Formats: sequence, structure tokens, C-alpha cells
Amino acid sequence: MPEQKATAKTQPAAGEKCCVEKCKQSVRAKGYCRKHYAAWRRGKLGKKQRYNICSKEGCRKPAVAGGVCAEHKKGAVTEAAAPVA
Repeated sequence: MPEQKATAKTQPAAGEKCCVEKCKQSVRAKGYCRKHYAAWRRGKLGKKQRYNICSKEGCRKPAVAGGVCAEHKKGAVTEAAAPVA
């Protein structure tokens, strides 16, 4: 059988270190070590998140439509339907 060779896209460069300040672990993916990569996947690290999250300040729930989560979208609908006095 032919051997599978690792490419630059699947394997980080040897000796490459995590991009988080003061972290000296080797890179696993996206420039992060194993611990920081897991934090990035959970949305707790980095500016660009893996998934789109709600644009409301402090809300980390997944965005469903219009850049907001289901809870904030529901709140926007009820505010728009309320009569203006």
C-alpha cells in the first residue's frame, strides 16, 4: 500500500509554538496548542469564532438569523409588534 504523507495543511511545522502569550506548547491547529484550540472551539478564545455567535454584548449563544440568537430575535419581534403609545 502507498504510504500517506502528511502535508503542510494537516500537520503544523515542527517546533511551532502556540500563539497565545506565555504558552510554550506545540501547535495542534489554527496556531493554538491542544488546550487553547479546545477553548477556541468553545468560543472562549480569539476574535474570530468557529461558529457565528450572537452580536448582542455579552451573549455567546449561536446566531440563528440576522446575527442574533433565538432569544434576542424573539425579543426583537415582540418589541416590533408592541404598539407605540
